[in-house]
Amino acid sequence: MNNTQNPGRFFRTSLFLFPVVLALFSCQSLQRDRLVDMSNEPFSRDITELEERIVSMDRDFSREDAAAVRRRITGLEKNPLSDTGYGAFLAALSGRLFILEGKQADAQKKLRDSQSLSPGNIQAVVLSLRLERDVQRRLAMIDRELGVEAAGELQIERGRALMEVRRYREAAAAFDTAFSMDLKAVYRDTYRAARDRAWELRDAEAGTASKTQAIVEKDGLTWTDLIELTRGETELLRFLTAGRDWPTPEIFDRLLERSFIPLTQDVTVKDWPSAKPRADEQVTRSGAAYYIWRLYADRRADRGLLTKYSAGYAARPGSQSPVADLPLLSPFFDSVLGCVETELMSLPDGRNFRGAEKVRGAEMLSILRKIR
Repeated sequence: MNNTQNPGRFFRTSLFLFPVVLALFSCQSLQRDRLVDMSNEPFSRDITELEERIVSMDRDFSREDAAAVRRRITGLEKNPLSDTGYGAFLAALSGRLFILEGKQADAQKKLRDSQSLSPGNIQAVVLSLRLERDVQRRLAMIDRELGVEAAGELQIERGRALMEVRRYREAAAAFDTAFSMDLKAVYRDTYRAARDRAWELRDAEAGTASKTQAIVEKDGLTWTDLIELTRGETELLRFLTAGRDWPTPEIFDRLLERSFIPLTQDVTVKDWPSAKPRADEQVTRSGAAYYIWRLYADRRADRGLLTKYSAGYAARPGSQSPVADLPLLSPFFDSVLGCVETELMSLPDGRNFRGAEKVRGAEMLSILRKIR
């Protein structure tokens, strides 16, 4: 019997199918809201410009930068628009700027505005994540959103959140996934440093003792930090301590007496100053090279390494330093050239050593682990 012969059965079947069809259309509608593409919309250039400026502010910005972007948003908000997608994006980007300006309540209001215009649009989702202060809840929100849409912006947010909870391997993977997707160049430019930091800490995670993990994560180290990192993660100081648990200040003094720590970290000096460094002084790349090269020479029982390069260059008339910012007569000459030649350290731009820059914990751990 067909449905024309049994209208009651047809009616019941239709009632059964109607919610399913409605649900499918609702999902498609939601997906369209989530995948708003501004490229073919009016004023898309305005939105793209704002997005690029606000995203780049996650890397660095001044109060003047924020004020200029706020004036731009205010001007655009004065234009009456009927396009809800445009309005939703504008409101969400305005909310992100409010967060940077420290105005959480205003950011919450912009989130509601954006969601009312286009529920689930990606900029509103990112704004909602930035407003969630509990990182575990934020990660749960991101995972739910990724179940709906595998957006590169969400992978960026996941990477940032995972960095907060020190899950560096997963953070590096999230950033790499984001960078492999169809994202605007500003995202790669802005978050590349975070991605590189995640990879650096990812490599340092393997086998790191819990007591030195906090040092590994530091952006800058003191001599005390460097000594504790060396002692906690390697056997390179056994020549000095013979396995005895000396306090760090005593190790610092003994290393200073044996010239493992330089009296200054200024590569331009020709003579050592009379004042001694303190254990709480920040270690620079020049100081790290000096320390590292002496550990390297001690490991090989070859003190000739400490004068190998200066002696060679001194024997050549008219010699010039191969490193642009390192004088030929610098007391750091052998250390820097030795660390660069053995690939313990590098020339960041291929020409300069940049000895005055600070060293990071993960970077130093990687260097120490290379000394065999």
